[in-house]
Amino acid sequence: MITVSQLYIYPVKSLGGIAVAQASLTDRGFEHDRRWMLVDTENRFLSQRELPTMALLQTSLHANGIQVSETSKPGNNIIIPWQPQTNTQLIVSIWEDSCKAIIVSDVLNEWFTQQLKVNCKLVYMPDASRRKVDTRYASQHEITSFSDGYPILLVSQASLNDLNQRLDTPVSIQRFRPNLVISGCLPYQEDEMAEFTISDIQFFGVKLCARCVVTTINPATAAKEKEPLKTLAGYRQQDNKIFFGQNVLFNKKGHISIGDILTITNWDAKRF
Repeated sequence: MITVSQLYIYPVKSLGGIAVAQASLTDRGFEHDRRWMLVDTENRFLSQRELPTMALLQTSLHANGIQVSETSKPGNNIIIPWQPQTNTQLIVSIWEDSCKAIIVSDVLNEWFTQQLKVNCKLVYMPDASRRKVDTRYASQHEITSFSDGYPILLVSQASLNDLNQRLDTPVSIQRFRPNLVISGCLPYQEDEMAEFTISDIQFFGVKLCARCVVTTINPATAAKEKEPLKTLAGYRQQDNKIFFGQNVLFNKKGHISIGDILTITNWDAKRF
């Protein structure tokens, strides 16, 4: 039996994630997931690819907003309010996409600029901003938040266990920043899950996830390492890309909880 074993949201793109027991699916992914993002002076997204120290900024849910704390400096934290404190709109870019966003507050801009030592702004994606999923993979004009491109990332615990058996030093699931972690399947079997249901919600596995250098950044220290990409390249490389996990779309809003059963309704063994 395949079940949901872990759930994660990442309120601010490329900052630390939050493990949750239940997640609500909205029109663009899990509630609060990557609705906030840091951008540079040209309104382009910032990530750990350029700024590994973003990994040291951890997030947590509070009644009045998202708390961001710097792990290397206890007590150094700030609250991101649920709603922006300005009306300043701008167009931001994520890879090849552009969409509307709102600056959250000047105070937060200054705080993040000080922590990351780069001039940046914190922006929020309002409900009116509709960033479409790549039309080559979308089936129902799906949208996403400030994610790299898709609303849900699926990884199995078995795949991580298999990888860790090949490594000298095991890595945590946090290296791969999944939203949905499942247990009870074979290693990399998530590659083949073309369609499945959880809690009466239909999911569609549309594209294997190509991994980047963010997986080599130690989330506890922000240090760059060679693993796990070096090992993954030996057996998970195809067309010069290294794959781990699958990008997923879904057909309606709803709720998912740890322990929910995943039922596969359509397989595609040709993914990898």
